[in-house]
Amino acid sequence: MTARSESIAIDIDDEQMSGTFLSPKSKVPGVLFVHGWGGSQERDLERAKGIAGLGCVCLTFDLRGHAGTGIPLSRVTREDNLRDLLAAYDRLIAHPAIDTTAVAVVGTSYGGYLAAILTSLRPVRWLALRVPALYRDQEWLKPKRDLDKADLMDYRSTLVQAETNRALHACSVFTGDVLIVESETDDHVPHATIMSYRAACRHTHSLTHRIIDGADHSLSDPVSQQAYTSILVDWITEMVVGERLSIIQSR
Repeated sequence: MTARSESIAIDIDDEQMSGTFLSPKSKVPGVLFVHGWGGSQERDLERAKGIAGLGCVCLTFDLRGHAGTGIPLSRVTREDNLRDLLAAYDRLIAHPAIDTTAVAVVGTSYGGYLAAILTSLRPVRWLALRVPALYRDQEWLKPKRDLDKADLMDYRSTLVQAETNRALHACSVFTGDVLIVESETDDHVPHATIMSYRAACRHTHSLTHRIIDGADHSLSDPVSQQAYTSILVDWITEMVVGERLSIIQSR
């Protein structure tokens, strides 16, 4: 947990000693986790617990249509789940302990795609994308399950220009810090998609790209799971906690 620093003078006889009060910050960073299509908050919970231990308030949640919540998965549209994400974000920043200028969003696959769009609708300081998926802007209100999978793979296998895609355009104007994590043997999100996101992030404060060797899309290998956890926690520590320390040290 970081601390607020205040320089003071302590009177003793006719002299003064210099001192520094260190007290807990009144506000802390918030971290919002967004799971992938067909997933749930379950996998995010363990990572969120670790990051909460760094002095952050974390929120995990189940998108509607997932984990037996809300409307049937077969009827869920991208608009539905984007509204879910907006509601979760608004709930997070309503937490009394949150510093609303210090929000990180961590999205996986479909959740990464939605998280990228979120940055154009709400203030986000740090954006972590693991194997972010990509979809055409067309048929936004069509149930996601009914989208043409073969067409999607063709689309993802090309370098998509930021100006032609809502999620990539949001990345192109994002000025915070970005982490992109790629799986080496991903058969859902090919390398071209990762490079489309990376190319779009041209105005970011910093961009970190990591590849998990031998990992598939869902990180089915426990070793790959641990590798991702280490990458994410190290990055959150550097970005979120590290910034707080630099503020104190600059005073």
